[in-house]
Amino acid sequence: MLPVVVLLLCTTSCTVPLAPGYQILKESREVRFSAGPPPELRIRTSYTLQNSGLSDLAFIDVIFPNEKIYGRTNLRVEWNGHEVTPEKLPAEYQQEHPDTLRLRCDPPWSHKEQRNLQIDYTFVAPAEQGARITLGAANFHLGARGWVPVPQPPTRVLAPYPARPAKTFYTVRVPDNFLILAGGAPVGQKKDGGETEYRFELRKDDLPAYIVAGRYADSSTSGKSADKSEVSFWTLQPLQGDPAAAAQRITAAWSALQKDFGPLDKNIPRPHIVESPELRARSGEENQSAAASFPGGALVNSNALALGFESEELTLEINQALAHSWFGVEMYPAPNAAVGIGEGLPNYATIVVDEASGGEPARGRRIRQFLAAYETAVEQYAGTPNSEESIITTMLYDPFPRRRIAAAKAALFFIELEDAYGEAPVRSGLSQVVALLRSKEVGFNDLRAALEQTTGKNLAEPFRVWLYSTGIPQDFRNRYAAEK
Repeated sequence: MLPVVVLLLCTTSCTVPLAPGYQILKESREVRFSAGPPPELRIRTSYTLQNSGLSDLAFIDVIFPNEKIYGRTNLRVEWNGHEVTPEKLPAEYQQEHPDTLRLRCDPPWSHKEQRNLQIDYTFVAPAEQGARITLGAANFHLGARGWVPVPQPPTRVLAPYPARPAKTFYTVRVPDNFLILAGGAPVGQKKDGGETEYRFELRKDDLPAYIVAGRYADSSTSGKSADKSEVSFWTLQPLQGDPAAAAQRITAAWSALQKDFGPLDKNIPRPHIVESPELRARSGEENQSAAASFPGGALVNSNALALGFESEELTLEINQALAHSWFGVEMYPAPNAAVGIGEGLPNYATIVVDEASGGEPARGRRIRQFLAAYETAVEQYAGTPNSEESIITTMLYDPFPRRRIAAAKAALFFIELEDAYGEAPVRSGLSQVVALLRSKEVGFNDLRAALEQTTGKNLAEPFRVWLYSTGIPQDFRNRYAAEK
């Protein structure tokens, strides 16, 4: 009897709704920058929705940008032109879903009925500006996730997720003298009263929308050297000196990442390195160099630029940021893998990049650097509340010292897999994860399944030893103990 029921479900699910639900028929977004003071970003998202489920809906839940992270204020919501007041979720759901609010449908939203939903809010520069948002008087950026409201499915068994429409259009309005990068394909622009409005089309297979804009000088290296390196440096003041040598190293890193982990996005032809003075280091310390990723590029703060493009420290930070486009944007890590995958894989990718340009000696040197960083951090924080935890239990909200330990160890875990099972099978498995789980959440189980397929081995033991225990196995330490 069970196979018959399953067959019936499968044959009817495409045409008959099985649960409450709704569709997003149209979606558009508007972003407008204001220099202030204070500088602001005004965001409007408009939807045309249709109740496509079995029953009327009394409400829908929507995830909103975090108030603290984005400095979100002035929230306003309208159903069919009538303002509604967002409500908190019932108390039992609030801890697990802190950024989700409930929008009542009054009267209830009937089956097949279409409704318009408009959501407006403002971002004012938050205290801790990082990879998700930076906002100043002359520049800003919004990362690939978190700044757009996300409608949620009704909390019922079999309720479908309200997927994006085939095309989403959005506009970005900035001063005429701003340069701009944004996700999707540019489809037009128009000037109006000292501002320019840029229009972009985002398709289902494109990476999520991001925006980088500011009053920048463009020091592009395209065509300036014999190897036709193509890197754009956007800085608030023109670069001093010729950045061609740095561009060659960045181009080499970009090429290595695409070779080993697959192409990024057809709308991103070359990397951009963009100055962002407001960017803060992940440690939270003042006056520290910092770099952050956006799809196809890296933001660097003024302290990082001051190191100079000949600096190995700056090169490493840029390479890590570029790698985040593959391992934090194309796919994004599950909460219990946010450090192990979200930080560990970009760290590991810098080893891959070094090997591509410097061979086995460069690979070994970078591995020993991560091993030394791990051991120094463990020794420094031994016996403190920031001491080592296993990779699998280290979370993004943990103290920075503990995250630093886990991120360094996680990079070495992927090297252990390469040493045991071969570079090609491991990198092929990671490339498959990036391609097959594009724009989806990825956990360690997903990673293990892909790597077991490409290596042909059961990886239960190395995953258990490295992810669920503290310390680094002695045989790995011996393997990379000294310069060879």
